[in-house]
Amino acid sequence: MSVGFIMMCHTALFRAAQVARHLAAAGCPVVIHVDSRVEREEYAGLVARLADLDDVSFSPRFACNWGTWSLVAATQSAAEQILHRHPGIRHVYLASGACLPLRPVEELIDYLAARPTTDFIESVTTADVTWTKGGLDTERFSLHFPFGWRSHRRLFDLTVRLQRRLRMHRRMPKGIVPHLGSQWWCLTRQTLSAILQDPDRALHDRFFRTVWIPDESYFQTLARLYSLNIESRSLTLSKFDFEGKPHTFYDDHLQLLRRSDCFVARKIWPQAERLYATFLGQKLGQTPRAEPAPAKIDRLFSRAVERRARGRPGLYMQSRFPQRDHENGKTAGPYSVFHGFSDLFEEFDLWLGKTVGGRVHGHLFAPDRVEFAGREAVFNGCLSDSATLRDYNPRSFLTNLIWNTRGERQCFQFSPRDNQHCNWFMATDPNAQISVISGTWAVPLLRSNMNFADIRAEAARLQRIESDHLAILRTNFIKARVRIWSMAEFLESPMEALQTVIDELRPQLARTPAEAPRLVDLSGFGQFLQNLKNQGMQPIVMGEFVSSADGTGVKPEAHGKPYLVR
Repeated sequence: MSVGFIMMCHTALFRAAQVARHLAAAGCPVVIHVDSRVEREEYAGLVARLADLDDVSFSPRFACNWGTWSLVAATQSAAEQILHRHPGIRHVYLASGACLPLRPVEELIDYLAARPTTDFIESVTTADVTWTKGGLDTERFSLHFPFGWRSHRRLFDLTVRLQRRLRMHRRMPKGIVPHLGSQWWCLTRQTLSAILQDPDRALHDRFFRTVWIPDESYFQTLARLYSLNIESRSLTLSKFDFEGKPHTFYDDHLQLLRRSDCFVARKIWPQAERLYATFLGQKLGQTPRAEPAPAKIDRLFSRAVERRARGRPGLYMQSRFPQRDHENGKTAGPYSVFHGFSDLFEEFDLWLGKTVGGRVHGHLFAPDRVEFAGREAVFNGCLSDSATLRDYNPRSFLTNLIWNTRGERQCFQFSPRDNQHCNWFMATDPNAQISVISGTWAVPLLRSNMNFADIRAEAARLQRIESDHLAILRTNFIKARVRIWSMAEFLESPMEALQTVIDELRPQLARTPAEAPRLVDLSGFGQFLQNLKNQGMQPIVMGEFVSSADGTGVKPEAHGKPYLVR
């Protein structure tokens, strides 16, 4: 006989009974502590299930609250009982009722027998701890914590603030250097008995009674006083998420647990029938004897924690909706926005789709409907072309569109007439490529049949909207790739500008498109702008247009160039 088990139980007692019987069958004595808040009938049922096992006993019950001294007191009582009743054991293994042996118990017995003076307990100084949560490292020892954090949150916070204000600082007992670590340990009889029989135990207990989460520091600190050989690690596999809460293992973690080669795992879902049947049913020699290596699966848990904390780029859903500007990527993939192109070229979306070999949408944020490619009424992910549904949350509409079409670059048209809610979002999205020809909104007004007074008012409104959009695109906060031309600059060399955009979309395409998009009729455009000026509206965003023979106002001798905003 070389190892005895202490089991701390408070839920799923039927599983605790199953594990205790498995341990006792391997010749290991077991002392079980059951939280006193468990119903008497449930506790009596556990006692009855194990009444036929002489090596299984029950310690006095305590009401155990997380982060309080009661957990240490319950462990001390159970440890004293197992040391007194079973003088032949060399090691004591502390486990919970949610723990499950992953390897035959005989392998653990042999492993500890080969290391008779080694204590397995995670024990590191507060300066070396990186996993503590809640901002209390050294303060957990220097302040008093008479109230439980979970049961009396307000009183807990109040006493902490008060002690900080009064600059209180507790005196450490002589010879004590605070250490922290996992509460699941395996100590030798010599070390454990020395801790429990220490002449200064009353002093130690009085100090740790008001330490925060003493079950992670009491044995971890005192073991350093008496242990001949400490291996600062736990033989129990327990993983925690980014909030410090333990991971729960389910049936689909079977192969993962096997790969760890650990002796015991915590925390197991009570309904994981496959895990309990597999690991409690295996016999000695079925698995190779190997050193416990939880690091084998650390990479997977690190990825899981990162996925849980940051999510997948561009994914928003009910169960995880990150705060604005704290997303792991605003959208799921690159996309292109063409501002003003559809007003200057006829059927520009169809031409662009043929040129780059992909689907190009019309105005996704048009006021009357969503203009999906091919004028579809429902697009990927059941996105409707209803403007009302889109405008309920335009940002989510855009992110859903990009997520639902991952692997295919989305291109769409934009203008000042569209919903402007996503301007800042797109400008600060590294996945966005925004190409702007400013002032083209005036072309449809030229060809409209409106009264000139109404045209002037509409022109003033659209210019104001576009100016606000351009101001956003010229700030220092943008992360999108932005190219801006005024309409006059673009018309000086339209194919060169279009080629620049196409090269960014499809660098592998031939240098020159097979055909050019058809420019709309600009006859009378220069005079139209002059009329707006004559009526008191100053059009400025389209650049400088002068009177010309053809009436367009385009200056053929100019050599303006586009500029790139990064």
